[in-house]
Amino acid sequence: MRHSKKALEILVFVVFFVAAFKLSYCQRNRTGLCIEKEKQSLLSFKKSLKDPSNILSSWETAHDCCGWENVVCDSSTGHVLELKLQSPDRNSRLGGKIDPSLLNLKFLRFLDLSNNDFDGISIPDFFGSLVSLEYLNISSCGFQGTIPYLGNLSSLRSLGLRLVLEVDNLRWLSNLTHLEYLDLTYVNMSNIHDWLDRVNMLPSLIELHLSGCNLDRFSPIDRANFSSLVVLDLSDNKFKSLVPDWIFSLTGLESLQLQKNMFEGPIPNATYGLPNLRFLDLSLNKFNSTIPDWLFGCSKLEFLSLNNNFFLGTISNQIENLPSLRSLQLEVNMLSGRIPMEVGKLCNLLSLYLSYNNFEGNISDVFGASMSGCFLASLRELSVRANRLSGLLPEQLRQFKNLQLLDLGNNSFTGSIPANLGNLSSLETLRLDNNELTGDLPLSFGRLFSLQVLVMENNMLEGTVTESHFSNLTNLTIISASGNPLILKVNQDWIPPFELNTIFLNSWNLGPQIPTWLQTQRNIDGLDLSSTKISGEIPTWFWNLSTIAYLNLSHNELHGPLPDVVSPGWIYLSSNKFSGPLPMITHGVRELDLSNNSFSGGISHVLCNRSTQYPYRLSILHLGGNQISGEIPDCWMNWPSLQVVNLGNNNITGTIPISTGMLGELLSLNLFSNSLSGQIPSALQNCSMLIKMDLSGNHFSGEFPGWIGTSLSRLRILIMHSNSFTGKIPPEICKLNFLHILDLANNSFSGPIPNCLNNMTAMSSEIKLMNLSTTDRSYYSYFLGIFMESATVTTKGQELDYDTILSQFSSIDLSNNRLSGEIPAEITTLAGLRSLNLSRNALSGMIPENIGNMRVLESLDLSRNHISGGIPISISSLTFLSHLNLSYNNLTGRIPLSSQLQSLTDSSFTGNELCGPPLKDACEFNGETPSTTAEEREIDWFYVLLATGFATGFGGFYTIFLYKKTWRNAYFNFLDEKFFNKLGVS
Repeated sequence: MRHSKKALEILVFVVFFVAAFKLSYCQRNRTGLCIEKEKQSLLSFKKSLKDPSNILSSWETAHDCCGWENVVCDSSTGHVLELKLQSPDRNSRLGGKIDPSLLNLKFLRFLDLSNNDFDGISIPDFFGSLVSLEYLNISSCGFQGTIPYLGNLSSLRSLGLRLVLEVDNLRWLSNLTHLEYLDLTYVNMSNIHDWLDRVNMLPSLIELHLSGCNLDRFSPIDRANFSSLVVLDLSDNKFKSLVPDWIFSLTGLESLQLQKNMFEGPIPNATYGLPNLRFLDLSLNKFNSTIPDWLFGCSKLEFLSLNNNFFLGTISNQIENLPSLRSLQLEVNMLSGRIPMEVGKLCNLLSLYLSYNNFEGNISDVFGASMSGCFLASLRELSVRANRLSGLLPEQLRQFKNLQLLDLGNNSFTGSIPANLGNLSSLETLRLDNNELTGDLPLSFGRLFSLQVLVMENNMLEGTVTESHFSNLTNLTIISASGNPLILKVNQDWIPPFELNTIFLNSWNLGPQIPTWLQTQRNIDGLDLSSTKISGEIPTWFWNLSTIAYLNLSHNELHGPLPDVVSPGWIYLSSNKFSGPLPMITHGVRELDLSNNSFSGGISHVLCNRSTQYPYRLSILHLGGNQISGEIPDCWMNWPSLQVVNLGNNNITGTIPISTGMLGELLSLNLFSNSLSGQIPSALQNCSMLIKMDLSGNHFSGEFPGWIGTSLSRLRILIMHSNSFTGKIPPEICKLNFLHILDLANNSFSGPIPNCLNNMTAMSSEIKLMNLSTTDRSYYSYFLGIFMESATVTTKGQELDYDTILSQFSSIDLSNNRLSGEIPAEITTLAGLRSLNLSRNALSGMIPENIGNMRVLESLDLSRNHISGGIPISISSLTFLSHLNLSYNNLTGRIPLSSQLQSLTDSSFTGNELCGPPLKDACEFNGETPSTTAEEREIDWFYVLLATGFATGFGGFYTIFLYKKTWRNAYFNFLDEKFFNKLGVS
């Protein structure tokens, strides 16, 4: 009986267990787990959406919604808990509208709609009624309007509103007492003044992202209390202040991002330190102190970026106290001194960026024998570009087995490239450009299996490069090695192991023909073979390299015609021997330089024959130095993007067409040395952006247009010499405040020189380098340095070409006209003027007394006028004066004394009544010398008497000293006692 009872109990237990297990199993696997009302709500939600990629294809009526993709249900109740609808890429974005049926999902805890495309609709107000939400992410969805009230979501722990357009009220934030993560990145909060007050009231907040929120101040409060914060991102705002101290008292911080602001001054002192800090980015600000010592106490720090600031001083050797550091970025600052050897002890460092500072010393002192083995093994990226480092590249560089980027460019390294550099088998980017490296390119380059980018231009490498140097470079895509006299010697049928997209080999010897191996390179984007001694005609196959966007074959011996149409975006074929008619260009051409060739015929077919409905984008047209003839066609309206036009030094006739005035973007107009005639059309005043206008060497006539001074106010360079202009120089010319080169020589201008020249303020101080803004620059090309502004200026008695230093040179040339009257005294206020030529006119009066104020004047020519009086004494202050011509005037008196004036030849003063060196005619000292002033005589006699007195006194002393032994003994005893005994000399 007892056994039967026991067996019955066991049987009941087994039956109950099996039933419970089966019930549980069925509950988890039955097809009807999803609650019907919630299922229909999801289907209504789907219907309102646009789903071009059909990512909601599994949302079908016939299936259980808990089995749908992107839907998560409660396994026991069947309620929908999560909707994970974030878009993984651009091609899978949802759009349309968001149906309020989501309100039926009463237990929804997680909603992620990020990275979709709801462009044109507002964030639904009903989102604020999804009270069960703990996670809401609607970042980067393209919503319009403002953020609605979300204060009822009291359970919310994570809120992502990145790239939502704007917000006008954040008071509801203080209701989200459980919030741990808040992302308002790139939300426009410029009108919110109490934002930090509200955020400050979130006691559980761990991560706060406010990057790019258009903020320009912190808050009316002086100090915030974010004791729980672990991540703080305030980057990319407009803070214009010192960094608040309270930020650096948040001892729990692990990540702090303040980059891309306008913070200035020093980094505040972290009183208690930031012991947990792992990530710190202060880049792109205006910090101007030394690197604070407390930073080197953050032993957990893994990422440190201080790039693009004004940090001063040195890197402390305490850097070794950051053993966890994986990335150190100190680029573009004003740091100096030596790079501490302790950097070589950072065993976890992956990237080291120290470029664009003032570090100095021998590279071997840092990256030589002092480096630890773990540092050599860990480092992946090393950049010390643009410093003052010197010395030979150390052999130890070969030990960076895992190095992927090595940038040593723009320093002063000498000697050869180490032969064993090829041991860097992981290297992907190598930059050695702009140094003083010599010798051959080592064969070990052929072992750089991973190399993708090789940049070594502007060194002094020489010798022969063969196929062996490239034998294993199968990953190479960029080679930029211009400015080295290397010789490339490969077989005619060589097929490179790589496919390059950039090939810059300027100044190599590639001749005699264009290399045939280029045919195998199907992805060339940029090709520079300028100055490479190639000749002959360009082969037909070359123009089939259709991917080329930038082409430079200038300064070679290429000849023959070009194809009827050329299409690369940037074409530079100058200084060759091309002939025949100019080619047509497609709408995609941006810059075209065919200068200094032998092209002939007209340009109408280039400018007037529209071959497409698309607008032409040409910005630079340089056809100077050819044999182009005919007139300039009136078709400039087809070229609205033109910034530079150079048709100089051709055989062009006719007038400037009216449509030139439609070039509203024009910066530089060069029509010099042609046979153009007529007056300057008033339509040119519409070209208000002009920086340079050179119309010299033509047959233009009429008066100087006054509108040049009022409408072309940005002009820096105005050259109109050697024409037939007449009339007076109008006072409007003085309104050209930025002008620093004015050349009106060899015309028939008459009347006085305007006395308002002192208004040309660009000449009033030493000219600074032009920058690259649209209002002040000398480079125009997209490729910096390819097209540089230049000008031919007559100075020091000869014609000189200026380009690289053009922006630093200022001159006025009004010579060989019919100008009359006195030289205006105002001209002496142009203290930055380097050349002044007023010769061959009918000027009278005296040389301005204050001419010595023009302290940087290098060339002064006042010859062949009617100037009278003496040479002002102040001219002796012109210490840079190397060319002076005062010949054939009515000057009288003595030539002032100075090292410059007495070093000149007689020809500088001939044709006057002058005396004194360097002339052979000595001046009389009887007080009767014409035009010698009492002041000059007083100064002369003072020096004469001073010299006589000194000679008499010294001579008397020396005579007694020589013949009086007792005096000599006393003198030397005095020296022994006073000086030598103190120095310990016996």
